[in-house]
Amino acid sequence: MGMSVTISAADEQDAEHILKLQYLCYQSEAELYGDYSIEPLTQSLDALRAELAQGHALVARLGDEIVASVRATADDTGTVRIDKLIVHPRLRRHGLGGRLLDAIERHFAADPAPAAKRFQLFTGHRSEGNLRLYRRKGYETVATREVGPRLTLVTLEKAA
Repeated sequence: MGMSVTISAADEQDAEHILKLQYLCYQSEAELYGDYSIEPLTQSLDALRAELAQGHALVARLGDEIVASVRATADDTGTVRIDKLIVHPRLRRHGLGGRLLDAIERHFAADPAPAAKRFQLFTGHRSEGNLRLYRRKGYETVATREVGPRLTLVTLEKAA
């Protein structure tokens, strides 16, 4: 690769780049489930900006290019909900998703208000790569919910 990937907090100026990357990354999920109307593919730029303002987001850059991102929010019970962990298709299977997951967990573990008690995320039941990564990082299935004839969401959690 020649360059190292750096991870930093996302800001408002990153929103458009994150949305484009999100659209690219979720194509494979849409294909896997035969549903191109999933929320990550229909989310507006304004909705993404609102998400960035509500929680905390990280981006990974290769040079100036955003190549990965993750977002999370914490509620008053101490549950940190991790959402939309995305890695550019050409950089998958190089440990970047795991690095981002570790970084977002560290951020919330260090934030005293509210204190993180658990980390929670979800993915589709056919998303084997995602499930493998999350289980390797210590997440365990706590719930499943059928949301359509082709999709069951798997919720995973681990203690902070």
